[in-house]
Amino acid sequence: MSLFTGSRRLPDAEKAAAEEGPAPDGAATDREDAADGAATDAPHGPDAAAAAAAAAAGGWRGRHPRAARAAARGTTALAAVLVLAALLLPDRLDRLTPGAFARIPVEGILGAAVLLLLPPRARRAAALLGGAVLGLLTVLDLLDMGFQSVLVRPFDPVLDWPLLGDGEDFLKDAVGRAGAIGALVGAVLLVLALVVLTALAVLRLSRVTARHSAATTRTTLVLGTVWTTCAALGLQLAGAPVASVTAARHLEAHAVQLRASLADEREFAREAAVDPFRGTPPDRLLTGLRGKDVIFAFIESYGRTAVQDSLMAPQVDAALADGTRSLRAAGFSSRSAFLTSPTFGGGSWLAHSTFMSGLWVTNQQRYRTVTSSDRMSLTGAFRRTGAWRTVGIMPGVTRAWPEASFYGLDHVYDSRRMGYRGPKFSWSPVPDQYSLTAFQRLEHGRPHDRPLMSEVILTSSHTPWAPVPRTIGWDQVGDGSVYDAVRKEGSTPAEVWRSRTRVRTEYGRSIRYSVDSLVSFVEKYGTDDTVLVFLGDHQPAPVVSGDDAGHDVPVAIVAHDPKVLDRMSGWGWQDGLRPGPTAPVWRMDTFRDRFLRTYSGKAAPR
Repeated sequence: MSLFTGSRRLPDAEKAAAEEGPAPDGAATDREDAADGAATDAPHGPDAAAAAAAAAAGGWRGRHPRAARAAARGTTALAAVLVLAALLLPDRLDRLTPGAFARIPVEGILGAAVLLLLPPRARRAAALLGGAVLGLLTVLDLLDMGFQSVLVRPFDPVLDWPLLGDGEDFLKDAVGRAGAIGALVGAVLLVLALVVLTALAVLRLSRVTARHSAATTRTTLVLGTVWTTCAALGLQLAGAPVASVTAARHLEAHAVQLRASLADEREFAREAAVDPFRGTPPDRLLTGLRGKDVIFAFIESYGRTAVQDSLMAPQVDAALADGTRSLRAAGFSSRSAFLTSPTFGGGSWLAHSTFMSGLWVTNQQRYRTVTSSDRMSLTGAFRRTGAWRTVGIMPGVTRAWPEASFYGLDHVYDSRRMGYRGPKFSWSPVPDQYSLTAFQRLEHGRPHDRPLMSEVILTSSHTPWAPVPRTIGWDQVGDGSVYDAVRKEGSTPAEVWRSRTRVRTEYGRSIRYSVDSLVSFVEKYGTDDTVLVFLGDHQPAPVVSGDDAGHDVPVAIVAHDPKVLDRMSGWGWQDGLRPGPTAPVWRMDTFRDRFLRTYSGKAAPR
């Protein structure tokens, strides 16, 4: 008896299937797999019935069987390339070489073996889930590349999400609001595309392997044997092992990092609760600095690279040497050394809080913990004595800043309260010389009933180091409108970042500008009671400092009263503003306690 659907006669294969009765569980998925792959094979052999059905049904596949087969094979090849690239993708840009992708991923071999053993429905679910996980791991690898390139550390999936907002703010300053929005939209679409396409790619490959299970089984066994042999012999290609476990190791690293980040919060909270100066009476704190106007100044991205790199050091060293001589002529002496910063290439607030708290603040969670605690900061110690008026000059702050209470600052002047009427210089909202002029006008140059303790942040040396302001006469600064012309004289980030040499040169110029501004301020407005402590917050990004640079930053203390420097004679610091290669190196979190012990009374903790 013949069966008809409308006027179309069913092929013999379909007739046989119909006569066999209801399909068993999972057969629908198998038929879907066969139909999806029918165009992949020529219309003969086991898939002839599916191909004939597609042709009889009409449609694009039926009308263009050769093109359909080519498209199907091309799609399968692209899926294989995407999955292979995701499995072998390194997490550092310097490892992104052709050789990195010419290896055998053990994850792919094991994945194929597992998918072969699963029934159709479970295979489909496992393929989609595994592909989505692989897509997310690829996103993490790309984030690791970016963080390694700028901050010389991997991305922390628990603590680093707030930094993405800072990255968006930087893009707004570097390429404009429209460019930043475009980059953000592109990044979101890229993440979604990677997750979805990788999941679909694994699903497609699972269907192909199921249709050709015998060939897949043989291939899996051969590749597994080759992988084991290469692993046992330690064979390498272009410096990378042929037997790859890249994806598994990256997944394990992030899992370990996740556990460590969650445990670190509790451990750091206990550490922050222990403060050797908690019980020190206010009248015994900082007795060696009573009556002095103390300034703590941070210079953005001022690292050891600035004073030791062969390209940048000459101009920065000249500024430090000139500054040492001019300050000495004005009656000031100076000592310098190095501090090891907890961060690299960015995250200035981590260095600021480390220096002031005496705790090693290496991530955002630690920063939130310490700034919301009652721990006494170095600047807070001045306020605690009641003998100083405490102020902050914060040109980089553009919104509410509740951390001011932790730092013990009575008054904070951010970029909105400094009276600046000039242009931004890329990221830096206010040029350093104007920040110091505003400091003199608003606080330092006004009469007070107590001496002044100030924290000043200088931002002109912040990446992208273009355009760089130039030093002008102090009487020309005014309300900052003069900087419209100064900004036009400088280069744009697009011009500077075409060449790494140009980037490094402009970085050196920016450091020299910041140092010159600070030294000139002390020369012009310093008094017999002025004490200046200035330092860098972190090294510049690897594009300037290189991949192997350490975390050291210069630090110097300048004072007119020789007794101030006499107290620190046991520190072993070198004379002058420029620390030499053999200068002492302290961890930045040790400075607070050393400083408080040196300049406080005998009852201060040892």
